[in-house]
Amino acid sequence: MNLSERLTDDMKQAMKSQEKFKLSTIRMMRASVKNLEIDLKRPLDDNEVLDILSREIKQRKDSLQDFKKAGREDLVTGLEAEIEIISHYLPEQLTEEEIQEIVRQTIHELGASSKADMGKVMSALMPKTKGRADGKLVNQAVQQFLQ
Repeated sequence: MNLSERLTDDMKQAMKSQEKFKLSTIRMMRASVKNLEIDLKRPLDDNEVLDILSREIKQRKDSLQDFKKAGREDLVTGLEAEIEIISHYLPEQLTEEEIQEIVRQTIHELGASSKADMGKVMSALMPKTKGRADGKLVNQAVQQFLQ
């Protein structure tokens, strides 16, 4: 079962079990997937769906910071719940240590030595960490190693 089908099945299950918040979150994810399918005029593969879900989580995490600063705990709670629901569809996230190890290996493989090599390292790293790590964390780890 691909990710798109899983979203549809989970949406049906949420309808049956009357989980309104989960249902609305899944519908939002499916709408994002459907919009891109319409734009591309073809069904999406799992990697493309993962990109969408990762982007949705990133948007929520960015908003979360703003709402925390503004003291909007009502919105913070809702966003945290949405992030938790969306996270169930992503692969298991890498720990900071695992990210650092992947960065260390990639830098060694490429022979990178300075910040000028940052783009080359990031382009090699992103496929390795796709959907499993936040790009911001990967970027910070690369900057830490390339000084």
